[in-house]
Amino acid sequence: MGRCLSVPVTRGLTAADVSRSGPRVAAISYPGNVSGRDESDDERPLSGNPIARGARLASLPASFAARTTWGLGKRMVGAPAQAVLTDVQRRTADQIFSVLGQLKGGAMKFGQALSVFEAALPDELAGPYRDALTKLQDAAPPMPASTVHRVMAAEFGPRWRDRFPVFEDHPAAAASIGQVHRATYEDGSDIAVKLQYPGAGEALMSDLRQIARLARLFGVLAPGMDVKSLVAELRERVAEELDYSLEAAAQDAFAIGFADDPYVVIPRTITHTEHALVSTWIDSIGSLADIIDHGSHQERDDYGEAFVRFLFAGPARVGLLHADPHPGNFRIREDGLLGVVDYGAVARLPDGLPDTIGRLLRAAVDGDYGTVVDGLRDEGFLRGADLDPEIMERYLAPLVEPARQQSFTFSRSWLRSQGQRLSRPDAEGFGTARQLNIPREYLLIHRVWMGGVGVLCQLGATAPFREILAESLPGFDD
Repeated sequence: MGRCLSVPVTRGLTAADVSRSGPRVAAISYPGNVSGRDESDDERPLSGNPIARGARLASLPASFAARTTWGLGKRMVGAPAQAVLTDVQRRTADQIFSVLGQLKGGAMKFGQALSVFEAALPDELAGPYRDALTKLQDAAPPMPASTVHRVMAAEFGPRWRDRFPVFEDHPAAAASIGQVHRATYEDGSDIAVKLQYPGAGEALMSDLRQIARLARLFGVLAPGMDVKSLVAELRERVAEELDYSLEAAAQDAFAIGFADDPYVVIPRTITHTEHALVSTWIDSIGSLADIIDHGSHQERDDYGEAFVRFLFAGPARVGLLHADPHPGNFRIREDGLLGVVDYGAVARLPDGLPDTIGRLLRAAVDGDYGTVVDGLRDEGFLRGADLDPEIMERYLAPLVEPARQQSFTFSRSWLRSQGQRLSRPDAEGFGTARQLNIPREYLLIHRVWMGGVGVLCQLGATAPFREILAESLPGFDD
């Protein structure tokens, strides 16, 4: 499909849990002083010990209570309610982003999960959020080379260099669970070696447990977002991401199912151990993050379409849904294809996407909201009470607009307007949303879809969304 790209040329990246092109940072502390030198806290990927990290998180509720009291005082002297709420949101965001930036580890995983929803945040919060996430990704150093060598020896034996005659000590990419090194395999092929940080699981779970206790604060930034469910689901996904045998199996399934695909290419796995995953190297000149920053209109449309086609095609082709639709996981190749990496987080859907989703979405597109309400009740989406179909129509109709049109332009302003319509306590949509529930079996699908829509809105892509649904979503075109 070869496209002419305007993104700046960057070094190739690979099957990595990355967020942008270029080297990234580790987020996990390493046991002991493996480098043979003194290491200050500033030189270690985690800032301080778990008790200190917990203390930073524990400071947030008291500060939030003080801000709420301050806001009440402002209301009592006549300040507009929305202005006060916005100011409390901004002050809360400043402190939350600051504390997340000091935590790394699970905070980065949580921050990356939220980053796909950034397009829905008000402008005054979206900017600080992007800045904080960038700092979070850039702040900590990679594993020292001595630690990398010890991990390689532990995973592949003391003569590991016989299998990897060329190995770059400095990582090409790194994030919350592991870092990736470019290397040459024994057969001469270019490869990516993904190494898991020592102690990754314990540190990540600890931070996510702390973050779960602060759900109310994060809800201030995006009212209506179920942060507790998001964190609980993240903890399950992290447990799976730590198992490289599961990731290797998922990556292989995608590589087979998408062989010769006209839109995407998947790196093949070569071998794996408990804490290492070796894959073919993907040369790239950037990522979707670069297209978001400064891509042309044509690039935004082309790559937005390729991105959403991949997300929807996975369940039907391989019984799996790629569950980390972060822009950095979608690499731009010189031939115009998208190289898709990081298969640690997937939804396992052996029977494909439930046809209930397609049937109810089609009913909404056709204006049959009686069927929509009945179907939502049968599937457990309604919390007991009946809901008037006309109220449901006012709630859902704007959200299903992309499926109604042959071509739809996603935008930050569209997503932001939907968020405001559904999150303001004085709006009808807010009350309707409180009557709805997402059954556990749909949680991950919902998060991936919302994340995918967030990326499309960041891109500002125009895509044949209805056509893609008809091709990939069971029940929609029956």
